[in-house]
Amino acid sequence: MTESATSRVADDDFSFTPVTRETLSSQIRDRLLERITSGALEPGARVPSERSLSEQFGVARTSVREAMQGLLSIGVVVRRGNRSYVAEKLPDLSFDEVDDRKQFIAQLFETRRLLEVPMVELAAQRASEAERVEIAEIADEFHADMSLDAFRDLDRRFHTALSTACGNPLLVEVYGKVMARLFRSEGLQSLLYDEANRGEVDKIVGAASDQHGRLAAAVAAGDVEVARVESVAHLEAVERSLIDRLM
Repeated sequence: MTESATSRVADDDFSFTPVTRETLSSQIRDRLLERITSGALEPGARVPSERSLSEQFGVARTSVREAMQGLLSIGVVVRRGNRSYVAEKLPDLSFDEVDDRKQFIAQLFETRRLLEVPMVELAAQRASEAERVEIAEIADEFHADMSLDAFRDLDRRFHTALSTACGNPLLVEVYGKVMARLFRSEGLQSLLYDEANRGEVDKIVGAASDQHGRLAAAVAAGDVEVARVESVAHLEAVERSLIDRLM
């Protein structure tokens, strides 16, 4: 069979009905996994294109991309060039044991540590007096009993102000893309806004509010070492809370 014929089979012969519930990427992932484990998509078969899947499910490509990342992370799907294929040998793994939302969070926070900690150190060194004042003032707005929506808005303002103060526009641009991915992640939102997690999320908000205050104070004082320590501690604490305490 020619590649073009294979493409037509992959894109046209498998149809999916649109999904409408909140955790879109998880549903897409599960439907694709069902086609793979049932043999409808055989080992070695090309997975329908991202565009085709987004049209069939009636969702944005970002949801399809997150679903595919979940399948890639456990070895059910492999990449060859810019195309995805069902693995020739499927792993002996129950997909129910894997929470791709938390895998994504771990990857995202690993990226944040690599970018954010050095940027905080630079901010402590280079920030203007006006920037130090702004960072401290934003930190003062945090409080333990604020709503999750208010906290997330203020959290983005705080970290944006910190990144800007590093004085490197290229780093700021790259970091901005990472933070945009964080705030757009439906997997993270499904964890944060799940009613079962409300108590734990309130604790995370309260703890992060205190951590922001200590970090802002170190940057305002120009203490590079303390700023580094507080930045690492903050990111590690939030990551552990999201992965270990939320369901």
